[in-house]
Amino acid sequence: MPADVRDEGSPPRVLHLHSTFAAGGKELRSVQLINAFGSKLSHAIVSADPNAYGAAEHIAKGRDVRYPRDFPSLRGKPWPGRLHTLARAMQPYDLVLTYNWGAMDAVMAHTLFKDSLDLPPLIHHEDGFNEDEQDRLKASRNWYRRIALGKANGLVVPSEVLEGIALETWQQPIGRVKHVPNGIDTKGFAARPRADALRGVIKHKGEKWVGSLAGLRAVKNLPALVRAVARLPEEWQLVIVGEGPEREAIRDAAEAAEISHRVHMPGFVANPKSYIGLFDIFALSSRSEQFPLSVVEAMAAGLPVAAPAVGDIADMVAKENAPFIVAPKDETALAEALLALAGDEGLRKTLGDANKARARAKFDEATMIASYRRLYDSALGGGVLT
Repeated sequence: MPADVRDEGSPPRVLHLHSTFAAGGKELRSVQLINAFGSKLSHAIVSADPNAYGAAEHIAKGRDVRYPRDFPSLRGKPWPGRLHTLARAMQPYDLVLTYNWGAMDAVMAHTLFKDSLDLPPLIHHEDGFNEDEQDRLKASRNWYRRIALGKANGLVVPSEVLEGIALETWQQPIGRVKHVPNGIDTKGFAARPRADALRGVIKHKGEKWVGSLAGLRAVKNLPALVRAVARLPEEWQLVIVGEGPEREAIRDAAEAAEISHRVHMPGFVANPKSYIGLFDIFALSSRSEQFPLSVVEAMAAGLPVAAPAVGDIADMVAKENAPFIVAPKDETALAEALLALAGDEGLRKTLGDANKARARAKFDEATMIASYRRLYDSALGGGVLT
């Protein structure tokens, strides 16, 4: 049922097709927008992983959200019959929003059958790549994206790196690619947390913390961060907030470096604004990133950042912090950056203040929401969200 026969007075129906709806960065951004748009839209959310709907817990009460479990699977071979079935399932909606490679078959189905089935507009969102493409993009996927995105109303990317890939590698027209940096409630990170705000780990008097928010996955290269922190004085602890399959590898690295007593992994803890301010330095050691929201959260909390120059990180931080964004995969350089920051409290304060100012100026959620509001409203024909 196309948009022009929607029941008069009812909100437009938006279909979200996610690779996963676990509580990760892109999913929680989608939740931010659902919450911000309130009763102006009705939502249907589908995950390619039928067991991954954890982000749903963060949707505000009163939002019109459904989870159609009878929607065709987003996984499978892109045979014409399957793509036609996916396309027909989009017909009852007024706007289709797709996310990452896991929803790309739906994007292809939309392009192939948009005209013949009178499908609603589609906007695709790309936030990064799986570990199998962390070093080099797969040519077959690049080719598939070029074709699949042919009739999309927009391709949204949060980083300048991804914008370049979309324009050059995927050969998308400049008018289709929309660069919208992720945003957060920057002022909400200003309050100083209690010493026991982080579940299971208490910050004791005299301790200093290097903190990281990261999934415990190989691409995050967290054993390298353990080895870098091992060079810091004894009062410096490493606190890694996150869950994943690399927990034992991180513990092994801590044992090998003889700092097991200084490495803490409380698991995944929601609401970073309640505890990230306990960190004295924020650090990443990733082999691949695009636009890590955790860096913005650390900046908003007034922290200096030490990290490799992957994705947009070097451009995200304040210019004063730039010397501490080091060459990718250079453990020695990362350790030296941490040593310099650990040894100079005044420097940490100067960089933290500069990062806080930049986060508020560039990465506040109000700016991000306004950009998405204009984009989605235009696709819906105008006058719905503005």
